[in-house]
Amino acid sequence: MPYDVAVIGGGVTGAMILRELARYQLKTILLEKEDDVVMGATKANSAIVHAGFDAEPGTNKARFNVEGNALMEQIAKELSVPFERNGSLVLAFTEEDLDTVGILKQRGEQNGVPGLEILTPEQVWEKEPNISREIKGALWAPTGGIVCPYELAIGAIENAMDNGAALLTNFPVEEIREEGDHFALRSGNKTVEARFIVNAAGVHADEIAWMLGDSSFAITPRRGEYLLLDKTQGKLVKSTIFQPPTKMGKGVLVTPTVDGNLLTGPTSENIEDKEDTSTTAAGLDKVQSLARKSVPSINYRMTITSFTGLRACSSTGDFVIGQSKSAPRLIHAAGIESPGLTSAPAIAKAVVQHLEEAGLVLAENPNFDPIRKPFPKFREMTEEERAELAASDPAFGRIVCRCEMITEGEILAAIRRNPPARSVDAVKRRARAGMGRCQGGFCGPQVVEILARELGIPMDEVTKSGGKSKMLTGKTR
Repeated sequence: MPYDVAVIGGGVTGAMILRELARYQLKTILLEKEDDVVMGATKANSAIVHAGFDAEPGTNKARFNVEGNALMEQIAKELSVPFERNGSLVLAFTEEDLDTVGILKQRGEQNGVPGLEILTPEQVWEKEPNISREIKGALWAPTGGIVCPYELAIGAIENAMDNGAALLTNFPVEEIREEGDHFALRSGNKTVEARFIVNAAGVHADEIAWMLGDSSFAITPRRGEYLLLDKTQGKLVKSTIFQPPTKMGKGVLVTPTVDGNLLTGPTSENIEDKEDTSTTAAGLDKVQSLARKSVPSINYRMTITSFTGLRACSSTGDFVIGQSKSAPRLIHAAGIESPGLTSAPAIAKAVVQHLEEAGLVLAENPNFDPIRKPFPKFREMTEEERAELAASDPAFGRIVCRCEMITEGEILAAIRRNPPARSVDAVKRRARAGMGRCQGGFCGPQVVEILARELGIPMDEVTKSGGKSKMLTGKTR
């Protein structure tokens, strides 16, 4: 029998949609082209839960941002994912900037954002002593927050799978045919059949639409480069610090992460290559100079890694949500750039409504459990809790990643849970082994050894991120 719904794309949007569908008595599957989920923009973004003052009133971005922000705290709690309402500041450096933040306040109030306030420089410095002394004031948004985007998405997929959903990775959709009352989605010599499709394919969403004759939008990848700093810099600011936005985005920000690091970026550059996630010297220099404009005391000698994410910018200028005119049983969740992470829970609810309007019969799943079993975090436990856990399972008494205090037990949990970690980077995203200052220099070989043992493969078959990214090239004599 065909699946009821196939969701294309394993980022946070697809993940939230899959979980929302799991609330109903449906046969669903998530199709992901990479070796693991969250391999696109979801693993390389600002990790910000936006308040909702930036989007133009009346747009999908405005609606779903504010709705998603309101849902995020409860969802993060259900999925055992760290979330913090740390608030956000938009700094004004000139009188013109003050006019801009005033407009943002009015826009936010139209969008329904609560608690917006224009602060004097002195009020800003009282909140954030390390902010530049050149500012003229700032917009304060107390409902802004931070979350771990890839942990949120993995948690949603795991919860959906625990409630009966299926996942198929290494399945880049190459062709879609409409065959009577269902679609046939082909990847190589494999085919998946589904009555309805949700297009959450990120920068490739327009290509999915084209397969069914829909050319109503095009996606341009927008490159954003970031620098992540050590936890010694993580306490420089408590809030997320923005500069006034431009037509290319919200600008370079400075923000703490939920794990205690400091994140700065992104740049904003439209490119053609939808797979180009390389960083550039010019881009990273730009991040440093603009971030220091906001927080001059940032010490970039404490940088531990840099990375690039690609935002899926739609030719419509807005999120593309709803039925395709060419194929009504194809529902788009496309062009999900910022504030896409914040909007994802609300987009998921809207997509399910569109599916029902397109003919999908929804009957509540009486056995749906919204709670994801907490992932063990040795570093956050008391000494008594650590001793008790290690006594019950000796693997939790062996530290593998010294920087982040990650145990072998946590790595084994990452490999054994669904969706499973099958590469070094997949373990890193789930358990944080390799996320610290040495970036896997110490724990990497042990992670490779554990993966080989658990997956039943030779060590030289273990990959960094799937495909041909082998960690080892052979043996020396």
